[in-house]
Amino acid sequence: MTQRTDTPPTWDERTQLVIFLDYARDTARAKCEGVSAEDARKAPLPGSPLMTLCGLISHLRWVEYYWFQVMFLGEELAGPLTGATDDDPDPEMRTAVDIPLPRLLAEYEEQSARYRRLVSDHDLDSTAKRSISDGRKVDLRWVILHLIEETSRHNGHLDVVRELVDGRTGA
Repeated sequence: MTQRTDTPPTWDERTQLVIFLDYARDTARAKCEGVSAEDARKAPLPGSPLMTLCGLISHLRWVEYYWFQVMFLGEELAGPLTGATDDDPDPEMRTAVDIPLPRLLAEYEEQSARYRRLVSDHDLDSTAKRSISDGRKVDLRWVILHLIEETSRHNGHLDVVRELVDGRTGA
């Protein structure tokens, strides 16, 4: 089982934020441990055909990419998000069923390590290069808080999907 903690070794703001984001990431990975390849691709919620374990992990990976690389660093959008349309708003979830879950988890972990370095290299008050929809530019602190919220919310989805596909609860 994935070892995780939400208790930081020190109480400064940066450490607390990083620990909570890592805790949420580790929880997402823990919810996928031991699932079969077939179950990882199942979408058990009739109204949510993209809600699979593979799809959710892919979504978390690409949401972090979007906020850290596209919004904060100002890089050009790449990957499956470039194919997003009104009719297909989450292509990263749709295409994820064609990618083995272990690969998705490995890519998510590799990317998380890169973003830990990015966070350590920037001041929390550093401003994003791109503006959000209302024209304001968020700071790195907000990006981290948003990702904690986003990942934690999707951990609830992972919980439900996992229980429905193979009966496993917890983690």
